[in-house]
Formats: sequence, C-alpha cells, structure tokens
Amino acid sequence: MSALVTQQLELRPVTFEIATAILEGRRRTDIEALVKAEMPWTWPGRTLVEQVFRASLDAVRADPETRLWGDRLMVTREAPPRVVGSVIFHGRPDANGRCEISYGVEETNQNRGYATEAMTAVLAWALAQPECSVIEATTTSWHKASARLLEKVGMKLVGKRQHERDEEVLVYEIRREPLP
Repeated sequence: MSALVTQQLELRPVTFEIATAILEGRRRTDIEALVKAEMPWTWPGRTLVEQVFRASLDAVRADPETRLWGDRLMVTREAPPRVVGSVIFHGRPDANGRCEISYGVEETNQNRGYATEAMTAVLAWALAQPECSVIEATTTSWHKASARLLEKVGMKLVGKRQHERDEEVLVYEIRREPLP
C-alpha cells in the first residue's frame, strides 16, 4: 500500500512494525525512526490507542493485512515532517463490503483542515478497492465537530446505536456509487 498525498499531508500506511511499536508503547524516538517523522509528545496516548486502534497486539500479529487494512498516519508535507493524526479502519471490509473508519488529530493540530483532507482521500481510496462498498463511522451526539466533518466528507447519518462503552452513538456511512 502506497502513501496518499493531499495538499498538506502525506498519508503514510501504518505498517506492522509501526503498529507493533505503538501498541507495545515503545519510546517516542523508536517510533519516529520507523515513521520517519516527528511524533507529537501527547500522541498517541494510551487512551487513543485503546479507542482508535481497538486492536490487541495479538490481533495485529495474527493477521496484519486484515487488521491494518487502509490504516494511515497523517504526516505533514512541510519540513520537518510531523505526525499530526491518523485514519484507522477497524479491519478489512467484511463479506458484505462493509468496514468502519475512525480518525483522530492531535489536539494542537486541530482546526487546520487535516482531518477533512485525510478523510476525503482515504474514503476515496477505500471505496475504489473492489472489496469495499460501504464505510461506516460513529461519533457521540455531543461531538458536533466530528459530526460536521463526517457530513463534510460526504457521509450520511443513517441511525443510532449503543456503543460498547454504553453510550449512544450516531452512525454515519458512505457508499460506493453504483456503476451506470
């Protein structure tokens, strides 16, 4: 999987080695050497790793091509390159072509258009893959900025459901356009 390039970002694939280093909690400098970019001091925090990656190291090791399908780090194109966030799928699309996506931007880099650029590019990439026809994202009802972003990138609100942390989430999705 190659990097995707936007106006401000290079969306670099999360490799097995990078995912392992992050999930093992290795030193920041070790992760920076793998990523070839400066990592934020506060990212990824343990909470973000647990929420966004939703993966154990065992799951990544067992099937990295499935678990890390489409996962990308947001790296600035300006020098020096810095990791400002990530776009993470929760695995390869299922037998019905459906997958789930999450994103996060480190707090000091928010409101710069990074999430919009990254999500737009990654959604387009994923929907161009033959095995992917529907992408789902969830957000809490109180997270208005996230809901706005999901709508801005073309996702539609399709319902609500209970999240595993026992809170209600809004469910958004985008579908591949049918062929004419």
